[in-house]
Amino acid sequence: MESGVAKRPIADFAAYNDSLTRFVFRSGLVMKPIIDRARGQGKRIAFADGEEERVLRATQVLIEEQIARPILIGRPAVIETRLKRAGLSLVPGRDFEVINPEDDPRYRDYVALFHSLVGRNGVTPETARTIVRTNTTTIAALAVKRGDADGLICGLQGRYIKHVRDIRSVIGLQDGAKDVAGLSLLIMPRGAFFLTDTYVNMEPSPEEIVAIALQAREHLRRFNIEARAALLSYSNFGSRDGHSAFKMREAYRLLKAEAPDLIVEGEMQGDLALSEELRERYIPDSALRGEANLLIFPNLDSANLSMTLLKEMNGALAVGPILMGTRAPAHILAPSTTSRGIVNMAAIAATEALTPRGGR
Repeated sequence: MESGVAKRPIADFAAYNDSLTRFVFRSGLVMKPIIDRARGQGKRIAFADGEEERVLRATQVLIEEQIARPILIGRPAVIETRLKRAGLSLVPGRDFEVINPEDDPRYRDYVALFHSLVGRNGVTPETARTIVRTNTTTIAALAVKRGDADGLICGLQGRYIKHVRDIRSVIGLQDGAKDVAGLSLLIMPRGAFFLTDTYVNMEPSPEEIVAIALQAREHLRRFNIEARAALLSYSNFGSRDGHSAFKMREAYRLLKAEAPDLIVEGEMQGDLALSEELRERYIPDSALRGEANLLIFPNLDSANLSMTLLKEMNGALAVGPILMGTRAPAHILAPSTTSRGIVNMAAIAATEALTPRGGR
């Protein structure tokens, strides 16, 4: 416990070790379908934070396990120095590609492309040149847009919503998507649970909740998991009225009409989402059996707070957030993401890249 890993006193170390082993095993099982699909496919993932030591360590794993071909955005001299300091055996240019923001032969092409995309949004040619020199998320997005990369990972530095705007302005939205949304995976001893929208939409409408739910279902399928969705509220099946309850009630109606094959129930409180016994007191013939594994929240406050509290209280392994709704794979990490978390997100991006998307 002196390491600070165990935060509470441990009465039975044998039981603790057994629980930890089962948890680690379960974590690996959840990610296994993603890793297996990505391995050997050679998908190119651009890392906006290419000088970060966590990215460099993740790069070594991605190359050794053949999960993806990393493209690091950063200054070559800085990357080389940090590779040596970390004791990594990688060589830029031999083991992975580097896009140098200060001197890259594609710079003029990237600037021209960027200005063609945002020039009518008040971005002058001079401003475009500055952004393509200094904004590594924009550079990564342009690499994806041009076909120089298949997906991107960013977010270890800077504000989440700023990265969203940069990605949206360059890569654009998938067909049918009105906006992007965040999907978070928490792997706990109890199981794996997906929560949405944990990062983007402040007050999604019923129609937006439907779109978010259907996008999330597609992501769960990549994990070989069938979605069992719960539409969360302070109300249980009409027990209380109010804006949030009405919204989730309408989202349920729309979802049943648009995706009758989706296992979904609501609106309901969180305990009912996880307890079939409690649900049966209200709806004995519910299509949802067992625990819901896709928790859909009425707004950003409830989603983000629930996700962060559950993560800390349960010592959960967080995967994500997975950014849904973009025309090409693009994910924004939390600043605290570990090297293993970066590997997981790169594998998700590489798997997504196996299925081309239409968009605007």
